[in-house]
Order: sequence, then C-alpha cells, then structure tokens
Amino acid sequence: MPPLQESVLSRQTARSGPALPQATFVTVDADFAGQRLDNFLIRQLKGVPKTHVYRIIRSGEVRVNKGRAQADTRIEAGDIIRLPPVRTSERADEKARVMAVEVARHGAASSVGGFAPSREFPILFEDEHLLAIDKPAGVAVHGGSGVAFGVIEQLRMARPEVKFLELVHRLDRETSGILLIAKKRMALKNLQEQFRERETDKIYLALVSGAWPANKKVLDKPLQKYLLPDGERRVRVVNKEHPDAMRSVTLVKVKSALALSGRSFSLLEVTIKTGRTHQIRVHLASEGHPIAGDDKYGDFELNKTLQKEAAGLSLKRMFLHAWRLKFTHPSSGKRIELLAALPPDLESFSANATPDPGAPG
Repeated sequence: MPPLQESVLSRQTARSGPALPQATFVTVDADFAGQRLDNFLIRQLKGVPKTHVYRIIRSGEVRVNKGRAQADTRIEAGDIIRLPPVRTSERADEKARVMAVEVARHGAASSVGGFAPSREFPILFEDEHLLAIDKPAGVAVHGGSGVAFGVIEQLRMARPEVKFLELVHRLDRETSGILLIAKKRMALKNLQEQFRERETDKIYLALVSGAWPANKKVLDKPLQKYLLPDGERRVRVVNKEHPDAMRSVTLVKVKSALALSGRSFSLLEVTIKTGRTHQIRVHLASEGHPIAGDDKYGDFELNKTLQKEAAGLSLKRMFLHAWRLKFTHPSSGKRIELLAALPPDLESFSANATPDPGAPG
C-alpha cells in the first residue's frame, strides 16, 4: 500500500466506510512533478470514488500550498497538498480487507474481487528509469471502456515497491509488441517529448490482404475520430480541409510478398511518423489492403475464412505487431534499439505462406 494511502485511509467500521478525523498534509516529491492534481489524488486515494475526489477539489477542501486549486492544476515537487477527511466505499474497504488476507496467504499473484491480478510481462529492457516489455495481444494497456484492468494495473500490483509506473505510449488491445513504461517522471516527460517531436522510430509488422504496390511508400492522409451510433470509437480518412482533420503520415515498405491458400498477402514494415488512434489500420485499409484479422477496419469475410483454416494455418487475431523501436535514453542520452520478435501465432501463420511469384516488384 502506498505511504500516502496508508496515512489517509484509516480502517474503521463505520456504516458509510472509514474516515479520517482530521485533514492530512502531503508533500509532493519529484517523481510526481508535473502531474495533474486529479490524477495524483485518484492514484493515491485508492478506494475513494472518483466522484468524491472531484467533489473535494471543487469544494476547495483540497488545497495546494494553502490555496484552492483546479482538477487540472499541475503539481510541482515540494508542493504541500491538504487532504480533507475522506471516506472509502464499503465495497472498496471490503475488497481491501479481502485482498490483504489473500496476499498474506498466497502472495501478490492472486486476483480477488475485481482487483487487477499481479502479472509480469516479457522484459526487453529495464533499468532504474524505464521498462520495455513485449505486450501480448488481447491485453489492454490500461483499464477503462469496459476493461477492468490492463498492463499498467497488473504491473503495479506485481511491483508494489515501485512508487511510479506510467505508460509512455499506447498500443491497441489486439496489437502485440514493444511497450514502454516509465519508472520516473523525468523519464516519462522526456520519452513522451521524443514521441511528440518524432524523434523515435516505431516500426510495425503488418500482414495485409493483396499485393501491396512497392512504389506506394508514403501515406499522408488526414484522419478524423468519430463515434458509431452505439458510442464505439472509430477513425476515418478525411479531406485535409475538414475541420477535425489530423495530419497523419505512415511509411510503408514491402518486407515480403506471400501466397496462402491461393490468396495473395503482403508482409509490410510500417513506420508511423504521427501517432494517431488506429492510424496504421485505417491508412492500410484505405488503400484497399486491410490488415488480416482486423475486426474493425478489415475484410470481415476474409477474417472468417482465415479463422477456419486448417491447424497451423489459422489466424485468430489481427496481424499487427510493434516490432522495432529506437529512442534516446532519457538519462544517459544513448540511442537504444529494441526488437520484439513475432509472437508464435503470427510466426507460425506467416511461416506456412509461400513467396508469391505474381506479386509486383
């Protein structure tokens, strides 16, 4: 349990949940400098409903250096935050008690009552500043939108002694491959700045249907986010004059032309120069070559066929993998290059394909 949580959340048995008898004062350390006040409180006050966190901020009960603050106030190292008496819900308090018992019995690996299970992931690189893992497909990077927990919550549960773990960037749930996690706020800021300024090289492997034209190397197509009638998020290509257009640039190189069960496929090396939501998936599909297995922008009939292929040839998920990543280490300044090999399911599927002699050169 984080030190702040331990000091703020006393365990009593009041009907409405435990409460502190008086305010608590917390000094912000350097690892949390630059974080929004609401995110800082939500992370630290585990078990306190988010609605209550925002309520005590709006009411002025939370003070930063003796003054009122907004939810989006950026806190700095050395700031003194006043926290009023807070209550956890009965349900959260009961979960905490159950978890404490289970951890004592079985260790941190148990998952109880909706808590994120403790889980480690294959490590590609780690030091005191950052962690790079090989994320498996099917695992969200964080909880939300119907997902109870993701990679970051599971890592925090597995490493309770590490007080700072934050995602540097994101991958779609069904995309496998390299994911960076910062272990210090300085590293988080530095790496995110590198992503924003396009100082990183992110290369993906994508298998698309059809023969990709070798001369089609740059896709510079604006994208727009929109919602389906059921509220699900989607992205589409729009004209550059569209008011919501976001410039999006993708570089494409044909790694190999393949044939499988009488169909043509192309294995592509895809480099993104802008990190838009679903950018690779939408850009490739817009050229008439959707990613195999993509359940949002793909060829749905082809996907069904690929799922039913004979053992060893079936494709159960989207063939998109974050393969290579180059960045500058936030502390040493050394250029780092990481490689995550294709996972066994994608490697097995592509290995059963043969070179396509009819593909354009």
